[in-house]
Amino acid sequence: MKERKLGFATIAVHGKKRLDKHETQIPIRALSTPIFQSSTFAFESAEQGAAIFAGEQEGYYYTRLGNPTQTALENEMAFLEGGEAGLATASGMAATATLIISLARSGEKVVASDTLYGGTHQLFVNTFPRLNIEVQEVDASDPQNIERAIDERTRLVFIETPANPTLKLVDIEAVASITRKQGVALVVDNTFCTPYYQNPLELGADYSLHSATKYIGGHGDTVAGIIVGPADGIKQLKKEFLRDLGGVISPFNAWLLLRGLKTLPVRMEKHSENAMEIAQFLSFHPKVSRVWFPWLRTHPQYELAKRQMRGPGGMIAFELKGGREAGRKLMNSVEVCVLAVSLGDVDTLIQHPATMTHCGYTPEELEEVGITEGLVRLSVGLEDVDDLIYDLRQAMKRI
Repeated sequence: MKERKLGFATIAVHGKKRLDKHETQIPIRALSTPIFQSSTFAFESAEQGAAIFAGEQEGYYYTRLGNPTQTALENEMAFLEGGEAGLATASGMAATATLIISLARSGEKVVASDTLYGGTHQLFVNTFPRLNIEVQEVDASDPQNIERAIDERTRLVFIETPANPTLKLVDIEAVASITRKQGVALVVDNTFCTPYYQNPLELGADYSLHSATKYIGGHGDTVAGIIVGPADGIKQLKKEFLRDLGGVISPFNAWLLLRGLKTLPVRMEKHSENAMEIAQFLSFHPKVSRVWFPWLRTHPQYELAKRQMRGPGGMIAFELKGGREAGRKLMNSVEVCVLAVSLGDVDTLIQHPATMTHCGYTPEELEEVGITEGLVRLSVGLEDVDDLIYDLRQAMKRI
């Protein structure tokens, strides 16, 4: 029987092989993980499709529920963090919200450190109360405050260390000993350190979380989140909560993060090297009253930093004499540093937390956690450090 000639529109949609199975006579071993930029994956048969949907056979069928590029990223992050499994999400906030909703139900409670990324704080004080999930924020630099806050309704403890933006530290090992004894999960936001400088799971945490937008990506060109933890917990997250909430990462963004991981060690070393020199410069500047940087001996938790971190990272907080007006003049006067939020980019970014990233805190909350009107946050990039110091020096002269 003569084969029917397909119409142009059909050929345009399906290509030469109609349903392309990516078959080739030459074995493909791509050095870079391919981007599987597809929303849907075809089945070999109706039986295979039913088996994959039933969870009886491994396979992909819809990118909201899994994608090979996403899986490659999740496996790599789990390996670097020393965890059993990983889950990639559309943003750091998607990671935080998805994880906490999976661990705490209506009527239950979360204990959190009081110095957090502004978006996380707003999620805790504005959104979760609508779901009848209570969040109690405490000064977690003293682990006893966490122990006192845990009650029979508490399901998890959430800490951020180093904290955004004050670089306040939390003793992960000490908090983990408390949460284990109390039978609650410990979640650590490891964004500032990355797995290169800190491994919360090795210190006793149950989950390590990242805004991968920051150092994991490293180039300011993608938004994503990562969760690493026990295989059973991650499986439930993916199967139920990420599926239903839909905060999934795109294949292209997953690929960008895989690319970022390849240079993470050299970038973190350079971020830290530059930040150390700038922190020392700022410490002796007459218009700066205080500098927060974990590797400075003047940091109140210097010994803890040396014990639980392998390096300081690239974040600096410093307080200007002259308050908000001094900060405004400084940020309007820099020429190499970029006035922008976010962090962890190759560019050096400078911003004013009280009016930008942490504007969701009330004035009383800002005062309580030490985010003053004169506090400036600096995410040190990979530029020539002499150029950065010169830029800050010339900007300071205009204050």
